[in-house]
Amino acid sequence: MLHTINKSPFEKNSLQTCLRVAPDKSNILLIEDGVYAALKNTDFEKNILEGQKIHKFYVLEPDLKARGLDIKSLIPNIDIIDYKGFVKLTVENSRVQNWL
Repeated sequence: MLHTINKSPFEKNSLQTCLRVAPDKSNILLIEDGVYAALKNTDFEKNILEGQKIHKFYVLEPDLKARGLDIKSLIPNIDIIDYKGFVKLTVENSRVQNWL
């Protein structure tokens, strides 16, 4: 299952809710302001590191760039994908859950 999170974790609790209910081995894609959850040295780094034990995380590169974020500032082991990768994830997963 693919989960997309588009809200900043500093604004909404979408990330925490997703991590609490997502089935094991889910794919979690951070898009739009959700990309802020992928940054090192934030209050949410622990959530992502714990989540990586059972989920695969992705971040949409155009959304990182649009916010002036550097790839070097990301938590390790988060795959950076482009729009083609987003489409591929959507096709590979039978269901998509958007967390608003």
